[in-house]
Amino acid sequence: MALYLEHFGLKEPPFRITPHTDFFFDGADRGATLEALLYAIQHEEGIVKVVGEVGSGKTMLCRVLIERLPKNVETIYLANPSFTRDEILYAVAEELKIEFSRERVTIALRALQDRLIESYAEGRRTVILIDEAHAMPEETLEQVRLLSNLETHRHKLLQIVLFGQPELDEVLAVASLRQLKDRITHGFRMRPLSQAEAATYLSFRLRAAGYRGPDLFGESAVAAIARASSGLTRRINILADKSLLAAFSEGAHGVTGGHARAAVADSEFAPRWRARRPLLAYAGAAAAGVLVGAGAYWLFAPETAPAAAAPVAAVQAPAPASPVATPRLEREQVLRLSGYDPGRNPLLQASLAAARERLGAEPDGRHSLELYLTDNSDPDRVERFLMRARTLVPLQNLYIVPLESGGRYRIWALYGVYPDREAALRAAASLPPRYLEAFRTLPRSFAELRRAL
Repeated sequence: MALYLEHFGLKEPPFRITPHTDFFFDGADRGATLEALLYAIQHEEGIVKVVGEVGSGKTMLCRVLIERLPKNVETIYLANPSFTRDEILYAVAEELKIEFSRERVTIALRALQDRLIESYAEGRRTVILIDEAHAMPEETLEQVRLLSNLETHRHKLLQIVLFGQPELDEVLAVASLRQLKDRITHGFRMRPLSQAEAATYLSFRLRAAGYRGPDLFGESAVAAIARASSGLTRRINILADKSLLAAFSEGAHGVTGGHARAAVADSEFAPRWRARRPLLAYAGAAAAGVLVGAGAYWLFAPETAPAAAAPVAAVQAPAPASPVATPRLEREQVLRLSGYDPGRNPLLQASLAAARERLGAEPDGRHSLELYLTDNSDPDRVERFLMRARTLVPLQNLYIVPLESGGRYRIWALYGVYPDREAALRAAASLPPRYLEAFRTLPRSFAELRRAL
């Protein structure tokens, strides 16, 4: 169960990717498509086609359709696109509990037609819902056409709905399937959600899960999610869930653009645009029972807190880069770094200076270890972190990088400099145990660090 349910006043996870019909969103023409499908099936409209990208909500629509059909409609759901020509016939017959010999297909067809005629006479209708139709062999789709031919003199005995990805249109365009294409009476397309529709969708899912407060997702968060998801509902669900986890890990009661960008950075399908706050840091902290952005309590506690444990062996950073190295920071980046006021905090001042030197000198391929990223840029708080850190690791290996966005600063804490990613990963295992518990250390190349400035 999601970690954040109680925090946000939710009764159940709002963004599961498994279809749950209570969470069916009828916006973005989904409701209209559902009504059209219900009408087509009950009025013997023959073959109907529904096309949409992966993750656009086709399976959810299919599940809701099954629920909404009247009781006199018998549904057969086929989700195996690898059926052969004969196997799909046998699968339909088995769903209808028809017993026959498999030696001759013509006998199976006859038995199926007799069963459908009997059902129709009793006022029952039968519909076949075929998922992943775009992946079916041509000969299997041709058998689908033959099934659609089962009829009395005046009535279709079998309704068929094909669900598939956009490739289905290309498959049906081949000359050998033109007869099947001609029998498709209605075609529907599951289009992606616009940004405004994504905002409505997020609100709807939250309220369906029991949320009763003001909108959780800010405008910048919605924009980031809509853009990175390409408007596909499955991706929106994934990003929204990760965004809520990021907000929960900070103790926030709203999802900001920063939380959403962290979710995007943690998602494989999302474009690698400048997402500055990695969600893995949030998730690792949440699992350890701490808040990322605040670190573990002992790191930022007041001076009256108990002393830290005795020093342990620290990871040694490589020797500083040559002082004659070509500066790698642009003037605007230097100005943004210098705009952060460390106050009268000597450890923080030294760490900021060391970070600027490293960022301006290290080659792109060298790496540092990210400890945390936080919106809390209070210099006194960072100074307390450094005071406790010096009992565990050499302070010259700790780099504090201020990230400016919209006139506000976030603090990025980095540790060490290593020749490559593999060396950074090996060094991470040697960090003090408290660091390993409190932080989800991530290797960051200096090219990546500079891009984030």
